[in-house]
Amino acid sequence: MPANIPATTTVKPTAQSTTKSTTKSAAKSAAKSVANPPKVTIEVVAKRAGVSKGLVSFALNNRPGVAPETRVRILQVAKELGWKPSLRARSLSTQRSYALGLVIARNPDVLASDPFFPSFIAGVESILAPEGRALVLSVVPDEETELKTYRSLVADGRVDGVFLSDLRHGDPRIPLLAELGLPAVTLGRPDGPSPFPAVTVDDTPGVMASVAHLATLGHRRIAHVAGSSTLLHGSRRRAAFAAALREAGLPEGQTVETDFSVGAGSDATRRLLIQDTPPTAIVYANDPMAIAGLGMAHELGVRVPDDLSITGYDDIDFCRYVYPPLTTVSAAPMAWGRAAASTLLALMENGSADDVDLPAARLVVRGSTAPPHG
Repeated sequence: MPANIPATTTVKPTAQSTTKSTTKSAAKSAAKSVANPPKVTIEVVAKRAGVSKGLVSFALNNRPGVAPETRVRILQVAKELGWKPSLRARSLSTQRSYALGLVIARNPDVLASDPFFPSFIAGVESILAPEGRALVLSVVPDEETELKTYRSLVADGRVDGVFLSDLRHGDPRIPLLAELGLPAVTLGRPDGPSPFPAVTVDDTPGVMASVAHLATLGHRRIAHVAGSSTLLHGSRRRAAFAAALREAGLPEGQTVETDFSVGAGSDATRRLLIQDTPPTAIVYANDPMAIAGLGMAHELGVRVPDDLSITGYDDIDFCRYVYPPLTTVSAAPMAWGRAAASTLLALMENGSADDVDLPAARLVVRGSTAPPHG
């Protein structure tokens, strides 16, 4: 080691290196601050507005006891600061979950192939999201599990209300929910007493219009691929089909009951078309089954609409993109979801809500129907 170099040397940073280090550190801190801005709390809002935290809490939760001009000032300050409510804090202070429930008792495979519920849920979310509420979805295999799920949701305080879909004859869920004290909205009118408001779309006119349309085209052998008769809308559409045939002066048509699934729709179509005297038109209880029937007809060499006319129900988005485009009945599931959510929120807020009758389902004529060949 050279003699003029000490064994231990301390090198002091130059002013330039110190400046660079400080600048770099400040830049990192600024970037971190932008990425993770400080949370605006009630305390921050109270300090800026010059009032107590309790008064801010009352104003932000729309409780009485705050002078109108003070409430306006607090809300304006909260908006300027970008304050957002803590769902957890709101739940603790109000003993509410700020969530609504939808329990569906169907085979997951059947549910996955039916776009009705995604569209309905989209309508529900369009109302709940701006209100700072969430939707809790449970898919269960059977009615017994469904009833247990409702009890569990109430016991755990997970939801403030529920949507009741797929109404059944003598539906046991209605007295259960009344006993549990859980607010609910039924999708359709039950066939027995109910303390809950109903949001309905009358499906009878749509089904009857489908049959009348086919009869006007000249069809005389019209069949129906129906849904489950345990569900009110399944049996109601089946009754509407039979009534429409009578009104048109046509003989009773064949009906094949299914579980609303794509596979069952395909199988039912095959059974109908391989007969010695097959129908010239089929009315399906939902669009997925109708589209599956369209595929089965192609597989069997049956031309649609030349040899067979078909109609669906629901008017899901891709009906217009299959070939030929599907004649179907529009039930506007998104609008149904929006109306159901608004009604349930009103029920929870006011303790009561009126029934809502949405526009009746209507026939949308496309390319899958035509006069019978020959």
